[in-house]
Amino acid sequence: MAKVRINDVAERAGVSIKTVSRVINREPNVRGDTRERVETAIAELRYTPNPFARSLAGSRAFVIGLLYDNPSSSYVIDIQRGALKSCQGEQYDLLIHPCDYQSSGLPAEVEHLLRHSKVDGFLLTPPLSDHEPLLTALKDSSARYVRVAPGDHAEIDRSVFTNDRASCAEMTGYLVSLGHRSIAFIIGDPDHKAVGERYLGYKDGLRTAGLPLDQRLVKQGFNTFQSGIECGLELLRQEHRPTAVFASNDEMAIGVMRVAHQSGIRIPQDLSIVGFDDIPIARQMFPALTTIRQPVEAMAMTATNLLLGQLRGVAQAREVVMLESVSQLRESTGPAPPGQ
Repeated sequence: MAKVRINDVAERAGVSIKTVSRVINREPNVRGDTRERVETAIAELRYTPNPFARSLAGSRAFVIGLLYDNPSSSYVIDIQRGALKSCQGEQYDLLIHPCDYQSSGLPAEVEHLLRHSKVDGFLLTPPLSDHEPLLTALKDSSARYVRVAPGDHAEIDRSVFTNDRASCAEMTGYLVSLGHRSIAFIIGDPDHKAVGERYLGYKDGLRTAGLPLDQRLVKQGFNTFQSGIECGLELLRQEHRPTAVFASNDEMAIGVMRVAHQSGIRIPQDLSIVGFDDIPIARQMFPALTTIRQPVEAMAMTATNLLLGQLRGVAQAREVVMLESVSQLRESTGPAPPGQ
């Protein structure tokens, strides 16, 4: 059976080859009935566009670059899964490029990638989404990009984020409702600005409950399991240790759980522990970790759709850039121990 060509689709739909190309590339300014005829012809003929010929025919490579530097493999996998779902539906490929955000040569590295890999635009994940030299370089080169979970929400048409602050205030309020009055907090990596919003939410929750902020109960972590262990040791060795610990991500919360288990501190009878992200192990461990589920995959899909819209010149609705995180109440939290 002869291979179906774009000419066959054009003939079946009664349109030009250029119109078929515009429909395939999701370009605007194609009448609805014309688009429908072309899509029907594509389905009937089982036509599959040739990606190489498609890139040669236009100014785009139909490739999106995903830039990341994140130690959490589950976070990166969820980002990739969401981006791929949107790319596949739009006949785009995804180029996954790991970066070292502490490298002074990062902007030059990405500019080289833009020039020599024919990437149409970039998805920037934390902490790259707040990397000012990189953002400046992308703007100077007129590159298209969308930031995932930036700390700065000013570029609302180029950003997708979640309600870190509000969700953490709500979770702090939940701990207060369980009777906890001595609630510790582990701050995340300072280079991840969105994680800083979580600390602000914790303070909001204390303020709403009329509780003072006790700096003895606030420790600086770095989003890693090991930093969670170190902060847990500092907190749980205090003479008046907290009855609850709220960590900025699940890996640090799990580090605190390890310290508690080794110290004979029962969870949640003696100590409640909360994380953020809802990574897979949070549900699998015992006791299962109370946490806040960040919609990482949905954020990646939304960011990819925003970027594809930029490439097509289609304005995007601003309402979709904030996606809510949701509390997941599990076995690691319970009523405050008596006589705290």
